[in-house]
Amino acid sequence: MMLYAPLLLGAWLIEALFGWPKPLFSIIRHPVVWLGWIISAADKQLNRPRWPHWIKYALGGLFSSLLILGTAAFAWAVSDTLPNTWWGWLVECLIASSLVASRSLHTHVAAVAIPLASGNMEAARKAVSMIVGRDPKQLDEAGISRAALESLSENMSDGVIAPVFWGVLFGLPGIAAYKAINTLDSMIGHRSEQHEAFGGFAARLDDIANLIPARLTGLLITLASGRPSSVEVMIRDARKHRSPNAGWPEAAMAGALDVRLSGPRRYQGQTSDDAWLNPGQPDPTAEDVAKGLNIYRKACLLGMVFVALIAGVELI
Repeated sequence: MMLYAPLLLGAWLIEALFGWPKPLFSIIRHPVVWLGWIISAADKQLNRPRWPHWIKYALGGLFSSLLILGTAAFAWAVSDTLPNTWWGWLVECLIASSLVASRSLHTHVAAVAIPLASGNMEAARKAVSMIVGRDPKQLDEAGISRAALESLSENMSDGVIAPVFWGVLFGLPGIAAYKAINTLDSMIGHRSEQHEAFGGFAARLDDIANLIPARLTGLLITLASGRPSSVEVMIRDARKHRSPNAGWPEAAMAGALDVRLSGPRRYQGQTSDDAWLNPGQPDPTAEDVAKGLNIYRKACLLGMVFVALIAGVELI
């Protein structure tokens, strides 16, 4: 029987140490980019504005299901083809590592934290525009800090803990299927006139796939912070978030740093009147972003320890 926890532990360690090398990206891009090309093509061909809602929903559901199953089947074929040797295991670790994003997430948020700490607002706004969809021109220090911390918390769940979670359960097919679900949600799972129907199935499936990982991420953040009050904030405020899952890691981070997160923000000229997480506390600062990154590193390390414990049990 395949032992999946050792595979994911190896993959996570490789990604944390090396990430996805830029020379490799320039040659073959990245598996998520490949998925993005397929989704974009299907969106153009199948998501016709003149078609009725139910047809677009059905086509979107059918396409999403085929993409997820096809991705999982391809990953299974790759895993099954690799020899049962140490180097076959290493190759599978390398492939799985491309679907975890702990190092790249840290790099992107650190790119915001460094200029923000030195007062270079223009560079901080440019960096934060790479990880959030809100209008960066409208953001002051508090707005940039909130955006960076919210992205760090939510994407720790979507980009790190969730793929590792599904990989530990189902190996390379599990992590690949999850990545297909999450990429579908990122590209067509929006509550907009264009994608509400075509991406509706993908959005609901992503909510289900992240149900447990989001709460595990919140728990890891609270443990890494060493602040029991973070648990209280998470339990109290997580359900106030517009997302059924993102509120858990974000509320945990808000409690860990004693700041408020979420709240009203602007997307493409429109204001989204979201509730505050940990209301009554001050807005975060550049220093809090640096503290948040420190908590993130500790939380990832704790996650690796838990995966290592599972791997140890499997190997006994």
